Amino acid sequence: MALGAGPPILFVVGPTGTGKSTLALRVAQEVDAEIVNCDSRQVYADFPCITAQPSAEEKARCVHHLYGFLPSTEPMDAGKFVRLARDVLFDLQSRGKLPILVGGTGLYMRSLVYGLAPIPDIPKDIHERVLALCQEQGPEKLHRRLQDEDPDTAARLHPRDWQRITRALEVSAATGQPLSWWIRMHPCDQPRYAAKNIGLWPELDALTPQLQARIENMCAQGAMQEVELAWRRCPDESAPAWSGIGCWELLQAFSGRWSLEEAKRIWLKNTRAYAKRQLTWFKKESNIEWWRPGDDISIVQTVKAWIERS
Repeated sequence: MALGAGPPILFVVGPTGTGKSTLALRVAQEVDAEIVNCDSRQVYADFPCITAQPSAEEKARCVHHLYGFLPSTEPMDAGKFVRLARDVLFDLQSRGKLPILVGGTGLYMRSLVYGLAPIPDIPKDIHERVLALCQEQGPEKLHRRLQDEDPDTAARLHPRDWQRITRALEVSAATGQPLSWWIRMHPCDQPRYAAKNIGLWPELDALTPQLQARIENMCAQGAMQEVELAWRRCPDESAPAWSGIGCWELLQAFSGRWSLEEAKRIWLKNTRAYAKRQLTWFKKESNIEWWRPGDDISIVQTVKAWIERS
């Protein structure tokens, strides 16, 4: 991802559980900055614990934007994120604040800087046909089909993320080209922001026990109670928020289909697979400056030097 000539913004990206939020908070307190969510799951109001949203204490130390504002029934996609984020960035920059965008959703990062791929409108009959197929066969089966039709897109989607799976299949059916082709072919020579991209790159084997500890900590902090309250507000397993990793697995335990230990085991397995998909995505992005998790002091110094040059 090339630097642009527009307003400066800082991205802190990488796979889940690597300390992005902690690093962003440290940077924000060292410079005149506010933090903006760039994660597709941390937008949902019902799951602050399971999606690792900033705590009240962290929000008191630095202003955070676009966290926990969306009901579980409402979908979130790159287009909606870009519209919301651009409004926030305009406000921050008009007040002289550096925006620090934090998250692991690489498509949101790319779409914000370069815009969205110009995909034609999907005919209503194709949309309805694919949606009916999902309701009949389930998202996991359609995900397997997507692996054959568009392996690049399938690799970054959770097998239960029915909205994004059906969207990808609709695009293929309507245009004759996979969604990944549209994203790849979209011209990316005019970035809208001067982006500094900091990435945290862990060793996956070393990350796994940290992810397991994180899951245990979330459960100790009331993740199951969070699921119970969310189910009272939204008793619909097909609602967008329930497809999130951790939310779906704990719902199976809450409903009695799995034991809690089985839910945590599959939660860890799915989280590790998601981290691997994130690394695969970000590896293809250019101009990300990679650091090991924990190198916070050196990263802060690097960001300060970049601000001075900007």
